[in-house]
Amino acid sequence: MGNCCSDENGGHSAVGGNGAYAANQNNGHNEAVDALFKSRGYQGLYSHVELSLSATGLRDRDVLSKSDPMVVIYSKGRDGSLQELGRTEVVPNSLNPKWITKYTIAYHFETVQNLVFRVCDVDTQFHNQDVKMLKLEEQDFLGEASCTLSEIVSKSNGSLTLDLIRGEQSSGPKHAQKSGKLTVCAEESVASKTTVELKLRCSELVSKDLFSKSDPFLVISKHTESGMVVPICKTEVIKDDHSPKWKPITVNIQQVGSKDSPLTIECYDFNSNGKHDLIGKVQKSLADLEVLHSTGSSANLFTSAAVGQNSQNRVLKSQLFVDSFFEKTQHTFLDYLAWGYELNFMVAIDFTASNGNPRLPDSLHYIDPSGRPNDYQRAILDAGEVLQFYDKDRRYPAWGFGARPIDGPVSHCFNLNGSSDYCEVEGIQGIMTAYMSALFNVSLAGPTIFGPVVTSAADIANQSLMKRERKYFILLIITDGVITDLQETMDALVHAADLPLSVLIVGVGGADFKEMEILDADKQRLESTRGRVAVRDIVQFVPFRDVQSGDSVLQALLAELPSQFLEYMRLKRIQPT
Repeated sequence: MGNCCSDENGGHSAVGGNGAYAANQNNGHNEAVDALFKSRGYQGLYSHVELSLSATGLRDRDVLSKSDPMVVIYSKGRDGSLQELGRTEVVPNSLNPKWITKYTIAYHFETVQNLVFRVCDVDTQFHNQDVKMLKLEEQDFLGEASCTLSEIVSKSNGSLTLDLIRGEQSSGPKHAQKSGKLTVCAEESVASKTTVELKLRCSELVSKDLFSKSDPFLVISKHTESGMVVPICKTEVIKDDHSPKWKPITVNIQQVGSKDSPLTIECYDFNSNGKHDLIGKVQKSLADLEVLHSTGSSANLFTSAAVGQNSQNRVLKSQLFVDSFFEKTQHTFLDYLAWGYELNFMVAIDFTASNGNPRLPDSLHYIDPSGRPNDYQRAILDAGEVLQFYDKDRRYPAWGFGARPIDGPVSHCFNLNGSSDYCEVEGIQGIMTAYMSALFNVSLAGPTIFGPVVTSAADIANQSLMKRERKYFILLIITDGVITDLQETMDALVHAADLPLSVLIVGVGGADFKEMEILDADKQRLESTRGRVAVRDIVQFVPFRDVQSGDSVLQALLAELPSQFLEYMRLKRIQPT
């Protein structure tokens, strides 16, 4: 996917990085820096994909000739509303058209992008009109097909064939008539794969701290057509240094726009409260930075004049240098999907007594008769609706922990389906059904222990690895409490970091989740009892209460998965062929 990232050997972080290593233990990725990004409109990363359309066996609506078909592409909102995205050209006299017009769309892994394709027969009298000006109600409807963008790009050949339907599918097969087939092909833009690796440094930075040197980091932002300045990348924080040399970062050219697109590079002094002090900035394009590197020259940082003053920007002695500028093509997340990689979803649910009696409305496990999902159900649905398209068999391992099965001891990893032999369930609805059934077949107990479920997930990932399967696993842990086996869990996660596995943790309820922030390892890499440091950060955590009403609980966490996936692939030197 398009991204800005750390070099995989650089051992540091950059927001959305496809090699997003944490920095060393003193200079790491920090929530306060991320908060700066979010406050300024950072929305995650994407790839541009080009859609090509063809059809076979269309219905013939013309008497003396064949139909003259055109496709209209729509995006479909959660409320069912349609927004037109584009139209193809009209192909005259054809029931098996191949349209030349392509449509480019931004693919976002973390969201479900519903698409609708409507094929119509354009009357001959309108053939000389621009297709954008055609009134669709005046054309004959031939059929409609719908899918998600994820369904297309997750196919190994990037192609999906759909039945064109006339009438309402919801009314049953008697009312829904098939009227040919529509094939949609998706191809990732080459620009999504073209990146520039930069190694930046500064000299003579001014001090923003009274009793110590500044703790500088850089933020690179692009300028949108509307005039907004949107951050796309950051370096790690370097402590107490007025001549910092940052580790390499990689900027995706598509995300910037082009090599000539203007960029603002800001140097901040890090503050743990998130209120970082601006030291100075530079406005340069990638092409300008390339010139700085090739000529061995530098650019002076400046600060903007105060609002309402006529004075010019204040130029500082501080300078920015480009020590390395290297343009290259990298394999993307979609490249690995095309190579046949799957994402396999797993879930583990907290059944400790602190959740409250499931039969009472104040319980976190309460099943509302109205059908309104509780927080556990919402988290499962939010993750499942995105990840299900990347798992071919849609059989998901599902566990519970912290409960006492009937006539048994407390278990910290039991199969949610009640079986003693296998842990998988069929589909997202299978997880929901097994969860609700378990609520009435186990006794909530405790304490909250993660180690066994992390180990079970790691075992499955390891078995897949031994079989040389092209699979990457995502474990979702939903919990309400403070874990009591912190070090044991850290040991399991350090081991799991070597495997094709990521862990998403969602905290529900009002508990203190400080331990989860330790597991998240944004500030410091996890270390095992034996002193082994995790090779990468595989844990992402979000407390449910921090999510805005109506937002997807896991959208921010899911957005990081392609980066973690690519980090693992590059760490293990796995390249698609």
